Amino acid sequence: MPEAAHPIFMGVDVFYVATLCAAVCLCAMLLTLYAATTVRDPMAKRVKQLSERREQLKAGIVAPVIKRRAKLVSRNESTDRMRSILSSLKVLQDTQLKDTQIKLAQAGIRSKDTAYTIIFLRMVLPIVIGGGVALWIFGLDGLADWVQWKRAGVAGVALYFSYKAPDMWIDNLISKRASAIRKGLPDALDLLVICAEAGLTVDTSFNRVAKELGRGYPELCDEFALTAIELSFLAERRQAFENLAKRVKLEALKGVVTTMIQTEKYGTPLASALRVLSAEFRHDRMMRAEEKAARLPALMSIPLILFILPTLFIVVIGPASCSIAKQFGG
Repeated sequence: MPEAAHPIFMGVDVFYVATLCAAVCLCAMLLTLYAATTVRDPMAKRVKQLSERREQLKAGIVAPVIKRRAKLVSRNESTDRMRSILSSLKVLQDTQLKDTQIKLAQAGIRSKDTAYTIIFLRMVLPIVIGGGVALWIFGLDGLADWVQWKRAGVAGVALYFSYKAPDMWIDNLISKRASAIRKGLPDALDLLVICAEAGLTVDTSFNRVAKELGRGYPELCDEFALTAIELSFLAERRQAFENLAKRVKLEALKGVVTTMIQTEKYGTPLASALRVLSAEFRHDRMMRAEEKAARLPALMSIPLILFILPTLFIVVIGPASCSIAKQFGG
């Protein structure tokens, strides 16, 4: 007895799509259960990184030149192999390496050797993914029922996104980290004002803020703790504040850094300046919340039209339609 053909909707097998959706839902459920059952301390990894940075700064002060370079630069075999490949192909530029390291620092990745991995992936992924898609389309006659320009477009899109994938990943991390730091900046400035009025020094105030707000805003407190360490060990305190501005891609924090530098240079009162900045950032946060609330009706209109109204029409008009069809049919 021949098997019944699966229903086809718009050229797509309905059973296949339903099976795929069920598999995605199962994976999402398992991932949710895993995330709920494995609760990790957000500060454990950051405390380890801060301890390593403290040891690096100590090594840079007291160790000889040869030992200093050995401690400050941590290498592994894979990174050395990538570096040698990039150097042999003449594709490793100092400006490109420096920009990538700054982006990684803004994304919260402290290891500078990761920059070689990112540059290596920019070179390898287009060859592997883009070249593989092009070989499948043009060499193995994939998507044979498509027209030629569509096939070329798929290959071009695969090549473009495979090249941009590392940068897109880093930009996403930078955006999320900057957003998290922006949320906690007004509270951190309020606590800095309290510490300054209590007579604490700048580095002690930064340490206190990092300790008090570590659970609520781990990203911001990570940067504050690292700045406090650099204030204690670096020869120029201005350099510590400039490093903070480089590590965080946020204009609001650059204003705080400028205020700190002016306070260190001219001796202006720190508490009053930070109080003004805190009020401005709190007002900006309220404006952002009001903007999101104003956009909510426009964003809700699309799911309302696509999902809620059709269901409502079916529930309200469905019984009447069935009755009318039954009467006319009878």
